Formats: sequence, C-alpha cells, structure tokens
Amino acid sequence: MQITFHGAAQAVTGSCFRVEVGDGSFLIDCGMAQGGQLAQAHNQSAFAFDPREIDFVLLTHAHIDHSGLLPKLAAQGFRGPIYCTPATADLLEVLLKDSAHIQSMEAERHWRRARKGRQNGGKHAGHGQHEEDEVAPLYTQQDVARALSLVEAKPYEQLFSPHPAVQVKLRDAGHILGSAIVEAWLTEEGRTRKLVASGDLGQPGRPILRDPAIIDEADVLLIESTYGDRLHKDSGATLEELVEVISRTAPRGNVVIPAFAVGRTQELLYHFAQLARQGRLPPVEIFVDSPMAVTATAITLRHFASFDAETRQLMGSPEHLAQWRQLHFISDVEESIRLNRIKAGAVIISASGMCDAGRVLHHLHNNLERQDCAVLICGYQAAGSLGRRLVDGEKRLRLFGDDIEVRASVHTLGGFSAHADQKALLDWAGAFQRPPAQTFVVHGEAHAAQALAGQLRALPNWGQVQVPEEGSSWQL
Repeated sequence: MQITFHGAAQAVTGSCFRVEVGDGSFLIDCGMAQGGQLAQAHNQSAFAFDPREIDFVLLTHAHIDHSGLLPKLAAQGFRGPIYCTPATADLLEVLLKDSAHIQSMEAERHWRRARKGRQNGGKHAGHGQHEEDEVAPLYTQQDVARALSLVEAKPYEQLFSPHPAVQVKLRDAGHILGSAIVEAWLTEEGRTRKLVASGDLGQPGRPILRDPAIIDEADVLLIESTYGDRLHKDSGATLEELVEVISRTAPRGNVVIPAFAVGRTQELLYHFAQLARQGRLPPVEIFVDSPMAVTATAITLRHFASFDAETRQLMGSPEHLAQWRQLHFISDVEESIRLNRIKAGAVIISASGMCDAGRVLHHLHNNLERQDCAVLICGYQAAGSLGRRLVDGEKRLRLFGDDIEVRASVHTLGGFSAHADQKALLDWAGAFQRPPAQTFVVHGEAHAAQALAGQLRALPNWGQVQVPEEGSSWQL
C-alpha cells in the first residue's frame, strides 16, 4: 500500500492524493491549484500518473481546489466512477461548468492581448506569436460533461465497495454542503488498513451545516491544516465588526464582499438574515451578483433537510429568502453592470472568493479607488491571488489594464472561515479512541502544516506525523 501526494502538500490548493493498494489505484480529490503563475503552471502540467490507470476517484467536496481537474482527468482517458455525496454531485455540475467558462474567457482574453501586442510591435510579435495563438483552456464544456457522466452519488454513512480491495464510507465534514470525510478500508495480502482523509473540516458551531463527524480510529490519517497555526476570531466579535463596517460605509459608499459562490455566500446570507431580524443592520440593499452563487443557493435550499436545527428554525422554510425585500439575486449581465451606478448603500457579494476571476473584479475596479467604500475579506486567500495582495496591504493593483490605487478600506473577518482552526482540528483529532500510526498533514501552507504537526505529535499515543512534499510517496 502506498500514497503519493500530487497536490495540497505544503500548499492549500490542488488537493490530489493517489492511493495504490493491491492491483488497484484511486485518487482522493483531483483539484485545481489556485493563486498566481505557479498555480497555473501546476494545472497546465501533465499528470504524474496515467489517468487511464486510475480505477476511481473519491471526491471530498465540490470546491474547485478539490474537483477542478476532474474534466482534465476525464479528457485524458480516465473512465472510472467519481464517488461523492448527492449534494456534492449537484454542486459539481455548477462549479465545473463555471470553471470551463472562466477558462474559455481567459484564453480568449489572452489571445486578444497577444494579437494587440503583435499589432503594436510588442513582445508578442515575431517568432513567438504561434505559441501565444495556441493558448487554450485546460478543458472544455464537453470535457466537463464527460466528467459529470462518471459521477456516482453515495449518501453519508453508506458503506460501499468501489474495488475488491477497498471499502468506503463518506462522513459529514461540515465544511460546505455535501462535504465529506473519507473512511476507506484497504486490504492487501490479507491485511486491512483503515485510511481516513479529513477533506476540509468545518469549524464546529457554524450555522447551516452540522459539525464534522467524529471518527473513532484510523491506521493512516490525512488531515487538513489550512488554519493549523492560528485561531479564528470569535463569531460574536466578527459579526460586530461586520455591522460596524457596513454601518460606517453604507451612508457614503458601498461594501464589496468577495465570496465563494458555494458555502461562504450562503453563510453570509444566514448572518445577514439574522442581523436584519435583530434590527442591527443599517438601511442597505444586498446584492448577490454571481450566477453560480444564485444557483448554488437554490441547490442549498433544496437540501434543507441537511441543515442544522438552529438554521432550520431561523430560516423557517426554504422560501424565507424570497420574502426578504432587501435581498436581490443578480444573474443577468446587464443587471450586474447597472450595479456600477450605485454610489452608496449597497452590499455586493460576488465571486470569486480569492478575487482571481468573475464579476467581483468589476466591482473592485469600480469601488477600490473610493475612500468611502470598503472591501470585506471573509475567506482564505491563497498566496499569489489578488485577494491575498489586498490582505497584505498592496496599494496599487492592475485590473482590466488599468492601474488602480487602493483607497477603500480593506477588512479581514476571520470568524467566517469555513475551515476548522487549530483548536478545532486538534479537538477533532483528539477524539480518536485509537490514534493513527501514520498522520500526513496536508492542505496548508508549510508554516501552518508544520505548526499543526508539532501539536499533533504532542497528543497522547500519537504515531508518526509527517508534512509531505509534493510528489513524495509513502508506504502505508
């Protein structure tokens, strides 16, 4: 038995782990790296394995950094099943189609820049022009359709056997709708080892979703470490800061909130609904300007039964949001453009969450240079992403060919994270009645992964703890 780390090793994105057992091999996730040119190079490079030799994929959840290379995998010969929960299957169609669309638009924009450069006698002219002309998206809508045709939904807690040497159960991870912890029993030469992959674990006590399932035992553990070196802000203090920023900004400007269309947007709407009922919000109009977020919200409401009890009580019914007059869902492009005319009193929630693509770029372009506006960052920003540059305090950015001076205030609200913080990760790991003999700390930048690894080594009876490098292989 062997595991190889093809992504999310000392990095937060690009989750992809290949497990070999007996005469079979499978992937846990097949995600896209995000954040800057190194991430793009990772996505464009060839797989380090033959996709035709992968028997199946276990997908922990629908976020693109876990699912985004599935169409590429299918395009290059993978024909096995992709197992995930029913909610993940619903969300996956939305996310992968949107990903293919964004890539197509980026490829067209790149081609236009190359053509303009040649016309102006710039660096794209001459012998390099053919390379520029041949830039293509990672995959097409046809590739997405091929990948989606391979999806097989499995409910939480159902034991199934995707291979004679493997049995699997998906458990609730509490991260986003449909997110799963993978429990896999691997049998080789008469010996069985239990592998647990946490996927992305949610923070306990967050609204909408149930807390992550507790796992009793494992021989091998893959645990995420996105926030393995820090604690989140208290949720009450986070909401106070949210109200304070909106109350201060709304009379004279707008508030732009880059938010992941799946998970973060729906949680923000929950909090806004709660604050509105409590009379704590100033007079504002809330716009969800993301076709994908609109669709994802509808999918979320279809899975109303999976909400935690508190959320079901607050929302009353899936139709509750439709009765909220200050909330507007924007899908049409012209409606989105009209938002540019609003100078004050608007809260604009728009994807992408790391500000690397999508409509949020237009809203940043129109509001960043205004001192009376604000940007609220409420999720993890990968190194190299535009969102990370805003968090790090950069004062000049380039958007759509324009140099933008950042005059708007930028606020980071850590209490909205969909990831478990260090304490929550340690509490979850500490609940193992039989700690794993091998632990691999993944899905975190090196400093965060090493910090969590050090804490895990201090737990009673804990086995070996490793922070693997990308491309490394380990015997189980």
